[in-house]
Amino acid sequence: MKKLIIIKYGELTTKHDNINFFIKTLKDNIETSLSNTNHRIIYDVGRMFIETNDYDLVLSKLTNTFGIHEINIGYELETDDFDSLKDNLLSLVKEKEFKTFKVQTKRSNKKYPMDSMEVSRKLGAHILKNIDNISVDVNNPELLINVEIRNKKIYLYFDKIKGIGGYPVGVAGKGILMLSGGIDSPVAGYLAMKRGIRLECIYFDSPPHTSENARIKVLDLANVLSTYSGYLKVHIIRFTDIQEAIYKNCPKEYMITIMRRMMYRIAESIAHKNNAKVIINGESIGQVASQTLTSMSVINETIKMPVIRPVSCFDKIEIIDLAKKINTYDISIRPFEDCCTIFVPEHPVINPELSLAEEYEKLFDYEDLIHKAIKNETVIKIPLENKYNDLL
Repeated sequence: MKKLIIIKYGELTTKHDNINFFIKTLKDNIETSLSNTNHRIIYDVGRMFIETNDYDLVLSKLTNTFGIHEINIGYELETDDFDSLKDNLLSLVKEKEFKTFKVQTKRSNKKYPMDSMEVSRKLGAHILKNIDNISVDVNNPELLINVEIRNKKIYLYFDKIKGIGGYPVGVAGKGILMLSGGIDSPVAGYLAMKRGIRLECIYFDSPPHTSENARIKVLDLANVLSTYSGYLKVHIIRFTDIQEAIYKNCPKEYMITIMRRMMYRIAESIAHKNNAKVIINGESIGQVASQTLTSMSVINETIKMPVIRPVSCFDKIEIIDLAKKINTYDISIRPFEDCCTIFVPEHPVINPELSLAEEYEKLFDYEDLIHKAIKNETVIKIPLENKYNDLL
C-alpha cells in the first residue's frame, strides 16, 4: 500500500476535446510550483497522482493552484485481491476516531468482478465486524470512506481538501494587468488567473513623486500573485515625465482622464510586444471619478485591445474580503502613494467629453514621451531570490 496525493479536476472535465491540453497545462503548472520538492506526478483524464515525502509543503502549493477542484491524501493498492483490500482498509480505519461511517465506491474498471454497491456493502460489513460501537450512516457519516477501482489499482481516501478551482493558468492566453498599490488591482489579477489567464503586470512609477517603498509594495503584491501562477513578470514604466507634462499643460479636472488614457496606450503597446491578448485592471464602476461609465468609455477609446475588469461589479467590501482571502490586503494598505493618487485634483471630471480630452492631449507631445517611457522600461521576473532594491 503506497501513500500519495490524489487530485480531482472538477471544471476541467467539461472541456471534452481540449481536456488533454487543460490537464497537461495543470501538470506543468504543478511541476513549476513543486520545482524545489521531491515528487513524482502521474496523470490521466480522470485523476492526477503525486508521490512525495514532503506532504505539508506540497499540499500548501496545491491549495494555491488553479484548476484543482479537490485534493485527497490517499493510498494505492497494486493488487486486485479483495481480501487484501479489506485488510488494508481496516488497518487505516482503525487509526481514526468515529461513531458512524459510510463506504462510497466508484468503479471505473468495469472488469472488476463486483459492482460498486457490492464492494461498499462487503467492505462496510467487514468494518462493522471488526470495530465495536460503530454504525453505518448513509446520510451524514462522521467518516466517509472513498474507494476507487481503476485499471487494476485501487485507491482509498477519507478527508478532502477543497481546491481553488478555476482553469489552469495559461490555458486562456496572456493578459497585461495594470497593477497599482491599491486593493482592487491585485484582486482583479487573481480573478483573471482563475479563468486561466497568464499574467504579466505593468506598474507606472513616478519618482520622485512616488517612493521606493511604493515600488516595493507593488512588487510584494506581484510576489503574492505569483504564488497562484508559479511566476510572473512586472514591467516598470517610468511615468514621471508624462505625469508632469499633464500637470503643466492640461486643465486640472481632466488630469486623471488624460493620465489614464496615457496608461492605456502604454499598456496596449506592452501587451502587443509580449503577445498578450487583453488588458486587465481593477476598475470598479462608480468607485472613483475615472471609473464612471462615461469616464471608462472616454479612456477606453484610446485603444483597440479588449479590457477586462473582473471587479467592475463588486462593491468595496466584497473586494476587501477577497483581498484578505488571497493575502494581498495587508500589503495594499501600506501608506505609500502610487502615481494614481498623486496630483489628484479636488474636483475631477466625472463625465468627461472625448473631444475635450483629445484637444487637451494636443497641448504636449505625448507620443514622444510614451515612446521614451516604453523604451526605458524595467522588467522584473517574480518571484525573486534577492532583494528588490538590488534591481531598482
